[in-house]
Amino acid sequence: MSLRSIFALFALGLVLVPFVAAAEEAPGYTDTPLLPNSRWRVHDQARPQPPKVEPGIGDLGTIPPSDATILFDGASLDHWRGKPTEILNQAIKDNAFNILETGTIETAEQFGDCQLHIEWATPTQREDRMNWGNSGVMLLGCVEIQIIESHDSYIYADGNAGAVYGQYPPLVNPARAPGEWQSFDIIFTSPKIVNGVQEKPAYLTVFYNGALVQSHVEVLGKAAHKTLPPPLDREKGPILLQDHHSGVRFRNIWIRPIEN
Repeated sequence: MSLRSIFALFALGLVLVPFVAAAEEAPGYTDTPLLPNSRWRVHDQARPQPPKVEPGIGDLGTIPPSDATILFDGASLDHWRGKPTEILNQAIKDNAFNILETGTIETAEQFGDCQLHIEWATPTQREDRMNWGNSGVMLLGCVEIQIIESHDSYIYADGNAGAVYGQYPPLVNPARAPGEWQSFDIIFTSPKIVNGVQEKPAYLTVFYNGALVQSHVEVLGKAAHKTLPPPLDREKGPILLQDHHSGVRFRNIWIRPIEN
């Protein structure tokens, strides 16, 4: 068909152009700083999502070793600070607590090198992508392992559940369905700080529902949104659980300080 014929058909309205729905825009940003020694930006929109894997089947609960400090056993939040303890304890239901009821809390004790076990569940009711099940576990009160609903939803790669927030996406995505209990097992090596300056970095290894998602990664600094991580300035700090406006529940939390 000649070009003149095609133009004639357009004029008569006889050439139909199929409607293609625009794909949902990927979450993330294109104008944030480049991460050190990386081709990816903080919360990079183009950074690949971690591949999904099926988590193992079975009970998440692990029996804590005899030298573990039990931070929450379903009965008391006495190890935690935020609201008054009697108010915190009122939030306990069915051996768990909801972070919306406690607000952000942190341990009274400070920790450095440690092994941390924690179990959590996101809400079953769908919320907007950036807030559904949004919370976090913070070592030193500032290094965040992200909690967010990542089974039926996702955000930028370095913000999915199991990410070192704003730094490293999880290696894989072993998320369970909303409302199901999930677990993190975290090995943390604290930085070496001399006169307020970091001489040796911190490192993190994280197992998420039994799958390795962070393998001895060097922590770049404190958790930050849309900017480079500020440097670490402490060797010990609290374990902090973040209230980010979503009803994330927690249970079975214990820690083993590691003495080198």
